[in-house]
Amino acid sequence: MWTRNFIITLFFALASQAFYAQSAFDKFDGQDDVTSVIVNKKMFDLMSKVKVDASDKETQQYINLIKKLDYLKVFTTKNSKVEADMKNTADKYIKTAGLEELMRVNDGGRNVKISVKSGATDSQVKELLMFIDGAKTNETVLLSLTGNFDINEISVLTDKMQLPGGADLKKASKSKK
Repeated sequence: MWTRNFIITLFFALASQAFYAQSAFDKFDGQDDVTSVIVNKKMFDLMSKVKVDASDKETQQYINLIKKLDYLKVFTTKNSKVEADMKNTADKYIKTAGLEELMRVNDGGRNVKISVKSGATDSQVKELLMFIDGAKTNETVLLSLTGNFDINEISVLTDKMQLPGGADLKKASKSKK
């Protein structure tokens, strides 16, 4: 009896932690002052089935990358209260999810922070989190990307999907090489 209760308790503890990891930023989805883009595994699977010309190497790289992705969540805002909440939520998540800082840039008051959870090799990533605070009139961006991908492939994704903060992600992929 004790073993069964222990197993059930352990299951719910792990399940709630996994649930938290998937929904840590979902509170921003649907808020009035937040623009959100959420792409799930099913959509990535559908996108990867597109037929491409074999000579188009860049598009083929893009298709190969999206096969490795699970979720993409991007939230942007210009609201200072929401920005503060995003920053606090991201900082807390980085600590609890065991992400390590990959890169930090301060450029004219605009702060970019990119953190990752590494995979099997130095360039493999299971999760990437980028937070850009919106200095002055710029938008604040919170981007979460999960899957099992190589950091060096990110520039292809930013080019094809035109993600906010894409230039910063390109710099991160180059710095990890």
